[in-house]
Amino acid sequence: MFEKRIVSLLIFLICITVIGYALYLQLVINLLPCPFCIAQRIAYWLVGLTAIFSFIHNPRGLGQQIYYCLITVFSLIGLILALRHSWIIRYPEPEAFQCGISAEEEFLNDLSIANWWPSMFEANGDCADVKWEFMSLTIPNWSVIFFLLILIISVYILFTSRNQKSVIE
Repeated sequence: MFEKRIVSLLIFLICITVIGYALYLQLVINLLPCPFCIAQRIAYWLVGLTAIFSFIHNPRGLGQQIYYCLITVFSLIGLILALRHSWIIRYPEPEAFQCGISAEEEFLNDLSIANWWPSMFEANGDCADVKWEFMSLTIPNWSVIFFLLILIISVYILFTSRNQKSVIE
């Protein structure tokens, strides 16, 4: 059996690595993040912060289930955002419906976190613009993989926690 506390740390490290690489692409390679990129960053932050709180707190039973329910919900939201972003890249919509200067961009840029930390949370790019690929996968494709990995891990933890509880009772 694995230590669930170490899994929380691993999830946190995945999120920090992805966010760090996104900042590298933005600040060094000069790729501007779009509204979907920023929304996914927020999801990574929520997953990562929940995971590090779980690691520090190291709860048992219900507390652990609450943390992993939150990780599951945040990673599912991130997965849905990444899938939608991948769809927009794969099947570009007419100009009127594309992500660009839009209500979503204005909404995200008006959030206090975008004003507080603009290099992390300010959306300026075009969602359908692909300027980076690795192994024929775009940034949102990689994000789908990472969110799916985190989602599978968190659901596995939830089910193993419930099974252990029922075995003990």
